[in-house]
Parts: sequence; C-alpha cells; structure tokens
Amino acid sequence: MSTDTLTQPSRSFARRIPWRSLAIVVPFLAVFIALSIGSPAFLTFQNVGNVLDRQSGILIVAAASTLVLIAGGIDLSIGATYMFTAVICGTLIVKVGGVAGAVLGITVGVLAGLLVGIVNGIISTYLKVNPLIATLAMSFIILGATKLVSQFGKQGVGQIRVDVPEFRWLATTKPLGISLPTWIAFVVLVILGIVLWRTTFGRYVYAAGGNAEAARLAGIRVNIVRISTFALAGLASGLAGVIDLARTPSVPENDAISTTLTFTVLAGIVVGGTSILGGEGAIWRTVLGILFIAMLYNGFTLLRIDPLFQGIALGVIILLAVGFDAWSKFRRR
Repeated sequence: MSTDTLTQPSRSFARRIPWRSLAIVVPFLAVFIALSIGSPAFLTFQNVGNVLDRQSGILIVAAASTLVLIAGGIDLSIGATYMFTAVICGTLIVKVGGVAGAVLGITVGVLAGLLVGIVNGIISTYLKVNPLIATLAMSFIILGATKLVSQFGKQGVGQIRVDVPEFRWLATTKPLGISLPTWIAFVVLVILGIVLWRTTFGRYVYAAGGNAEAARLAGIRVNIVRISTFALAGLASGLAGVIDLARTPSVPENDAISTTLTFTVLAGIVVGGTSILGGEGAIWRTVLGILFIAMLYNGFTLLRIDPLFQGIALGVIILLAVGFDAWSKFRRR
C-alpha cells in the first residue's frame, strides 16, 4: 500500500473540518475565558449589557454588510450613510418637534439609508463601476451632503442637539433589563440569519458571490441580488444611525466616526471568516467577529492596558484572518 493511499483519508478528513468556524470560535472562547478569569468586572450583567448595547448598531450594519461581501461586493460608504441618516433624523426632530418630529425623523432617516444603498447597488452593477471605487466615492458625496443638512438643522454654532424624551426613549427603554437597541439588533440578526441560511434569496446571494457567470447561466438575476444586498446594508446603516443617535444628545458630524465604523464593521466581518472574495460567510460568525473585537477593547480597558496597543492587536488579528482565508482556499484545491 502506497504512502499516498494512507494519507488520502487524513487529507479528506482535514478538508471536512470547519476551519472557518473554528478560526473564530476558538479565539473567541479563549479570550472570553481569559478575561472572565483576569477581570472580575468583565463577566457581570452590567458590563456585558453595556458592551451589547454599544455594539448593537455595529452588529446591525455588520450583519447586512456580510450579505454584500458574500454576494461579491463591498460597501465602504456604510459609515458615511450611518452619519448621514443620523443628521437627517436629528434635523427633522429639531425642526418639527414632538412625537411627530421623532416619527418623521426615524422614518426619513431609515429610508435615506435605504436609498443610498440602492444607489450604491445600481452604480456598482448596471453602471459596471467597481464596488470598492463606487462606494468610496459615494462616501465622500454622502459626507458632503451630511454637512449641508447639518447646517440646516443647527441653531447657531455647535452640534445639533436632540435631547428630547419623545426620541430618547428608544435608547433608555429596557425590556427585561436589556436595552431596546440590543433587542432590535437581536431581531435583525435573527431575520438576516434566517434569510441567508434558509431562503432562496440566501442561496442566490452565495451563488452570486461564488461564481457570478454560472449563477447567470442558472437563471439567477445576479445584478438584482447584489443591488438587494446593498439596499439592505444601506437600510441597516440608517437604522443603526437612528438608534445610536438616540443614545447621545448630539448628532455625530465627525468624519472620523464614519471611518471608524466602516473599518470596524469590515474588520469584524473578515475576522468572522467571511471571504473578501465572496461566496462564503455566515451571520453568526460575523456576530462573533464583532463581539470578539469589542471584547478585546473592553478587556484592554478593564485590565488598564495602554490603548495604543488596541490598534496593533486589531491589525494583527485582521492580517491573521485574511491569511487564514487564503490558506483555507489553498487547502481546498
């Protein structure tokens, strides 16, 4: 019996191992256990609740953006859209006032995000513009529009302030002791997870990112599928912008906020094992990826480690995740 015959079963077994799932589950559990032991304050209801509350908007955006990457696209405008919708929402609340202003602000803000997503999808599909370039250009356009809208909402110098009870209840309400934004994020994650895992549209998303030409030959309208994923990402960014605005009295207008959110979302998706080349990924792994990064930052704070090392640690993790993605594709050849 040859050596190749003996090693064939082991190679087949290695290919069946869910490496992408292990690559996020194992580090997540390891860090979770280490922080639970190293810091008594980490595994408390208050700390865990605060982390989930702060990450609720990012989780919503990341879940929808996962569909974009799986379908073969990428959206660099999610951070700008997030801030744009928050400014629109805040401006309408200030100008209209009361319950009517809150309802109008939330509705228009979320729909503005949806519109941006549809535009992104059309530009990157029917106009044949690379989604990386298309969404990067859109982010600059959206940031400029954000500043124009904020000028309309301001009264004098400073930021738009929306510290009104008719709107702040969105962040202060805590059903069963858990913040409403956390519950909203949970519902969104479950819905998108089911859509991706159990529906025909979900299978089309994987097909569009795995092999677009084969998907077209199979009768799948790849452009419509990809536009739909961009629309979901825009809608999610709008919802997250509104939710996070309710948490703070002032509308965010700093470009650094949009950049930070965009790259935090993309980092969480990549760390969660979604392929940047499309065709592979899962919502639950993205959730673990985002929470893994949040857990690291939280751990750095609790353990009083110099914040300068946070960026270094995150950069190393992203490089390892991308390297693992390339290695796993090589293993399947």
